[in-house]
Amino acid sequence: MEHSYTIVVPDTGILTKLCGTNDSNLRLIEQHLGVPVYMRGNELSVEQDDPQVQQQFRFIIDRIIDEIQDGYADSEDAVASLLNTDLNPDYTPTKAFFDSKRQHATMDEGAIIVPGAQKKLYPKTQNQADYVKLLRTHDMVFCSGPAGSGKTFLAVAEALRLVLSKEKKGIILTRPIVEAGENLGFLPGDLEQKIGPYLRPLYDSMEFLLSKETVKKLIENDIIETAPLAYMRGRTLNDSVIILDEAQNTTCEQMKMFLTRMGNGSKVFITGDVTQIDLPKRCKSGLVHALDVLSGIAEIGMMQMTGSDVVRNPLVKKIVQAYENAKDQ
Repeated sequence: MEHSYTIVVPDTGILTKLCGTNDSNLRLIEQHLGVPVYMRGNELSVEQDDPQVQQQFRFIIDRIIDEIQDGYADSEDAVASLLNTDLNPDYTPTKAFFDSKRQHATMDEGAIIVPGAQKKLYPKTQNQADYVKLLRTHDMVFCSGPAGSGKTFLAVAEALRLVLSKEKKGIILTRPIVEAGENLGFLPGDLEQKIGPYLRPLYDSMEFLLSKETVKKLIENDIIETAPLAYMRGRTLNDSVIILDEAQNTTCEQMKMFLTRMGNGSKVFITGDVTQIDLPKRCKSGLVHALDVLSGIAEIGMMQMTGSDVVRNPLVKKIVQAYENAKDQ
């Protein structure tokens, strides 16, 4: 085939899953690329000279194969989620569709390769890909969205990438402890033991990418530090990645205090869900306030996730969507 770019998939079982029932997955790939995909034997090809299309095609196939080997991407819905395309049986691929994708982050821009991790991490939706791009291109990024939308997980993954690739010296994890009224003195144990349970979701994200032993060693070597938000006052944090989780539960004063801890060479990632505020009703959320007053600063990245970005159990996505619909009524 003249001017074609070909990928060989030697494993017949993987090729069958990759193509899908009646080649339905290949149609989704065509929809995403905007060019036809051909299969001959164990070869997949695109008839395209554009190196960007060829690179995208290679990346898509490699990504789907990775997911299949991990037990995912065995259905049309799963592959559609990977490609962030809509299931539209009447869709006719066009070059304009492919060109429109350039306005957003591409999948290869969104991939996070954490040194020492067992696999690459790929964004599952366009918002997630754009979020990763913001994490790369901005020193301060806010991300608000529902549980399971990847806002904290992707921030942790990018922080690990920066530190383990020696671009930053350490990671500092913090969150407001509303449940304890920011007063941890009555809780048993040292500071690590007091705050540990509150930061468990962040540890879970790390242990998904790295072994527990590796995470433990990073903590023991003070490369990963945990601290209650109240303990951040008076510090200047240089050459680090600082993650504030559950930021919707900060007060306006706490948020200002936290943001001004940023030192030279540091990155600051702030995540939260403005629909899950646990503060007293008369107390305005620092996250809501910051998203408003800082929106005009171009150097600060801001991303809003929605129910369509939820990548946990499919039932979670439906629950989040139901609440979003109820809010709009």
